Amino acid sequence: MGEQDDVYRVIVRGRFDGLDDGRRAALLAVADEHDVLTSGTTDEGTLAYDRSLDFFSYRVRLTARDERAAQDAALRRAGAALDVLGADYRGLKAVATNASAIRVRRKR
Repeated sequence: MGEQDDVYRVIVRGRFDGLDDGRRAALLAVADEHDVLTSGTTDEGTLAYDRSLDFFSYRVRLTARDERAAQDAALRRAGAALDVLGADYRGLKAVATNASAIRVRRKR
């Protein structure tokens, strides 16, 4: 019998790169939909950035065999989300947390 997949929360961080005036205007027009303060981790993935259009983050919850597989999948998803917006980027880095291994301590 094979290993069971675990649930991972992955945060991908990066920087926008080479945005021309038109692309900056397009990103700013939808910036409220990508607000850093109101975005969370979802199964579909959430891209968040502020109006400075410097850094961004992409948060996703997914199942994978291991941390590396979760990071790779999240990096692909983040790239696809940025491609949909037509935004160039650089320096993508992913950090995965195995949510299946987190133990919740309850007050007694």
